[in-house]
Amino acid sequence: MAKPVHAAIGDTWIRCLICQSDEFRKREVKLNSFGLEFLKLAWADESATGLICWECGYVHLFVNRDIRLYRVRP
Repeated sequence: MAKPVHAAIGDTWIRCLICQSDEFRKREVKLNSFGLEFLKLAWADESATGLICWECGYVHLFVNRDIRLYRVRP
């Protein structure tokens, strides 16, 4: 299972929009478009960083490549 991470963009720490937790699991998410799916080129679609809240499971998507992840220390 993935280890929890904290995330930030610049000086702003990210918190869950639903429960305000600051621990997430990271996952790459494909942003599929109909056109490329139709042409069987879905592999060329853009991807986003998905942060899944460790507490409530809400999925936050970020296309911003400046997102930084930090391991949670036990």
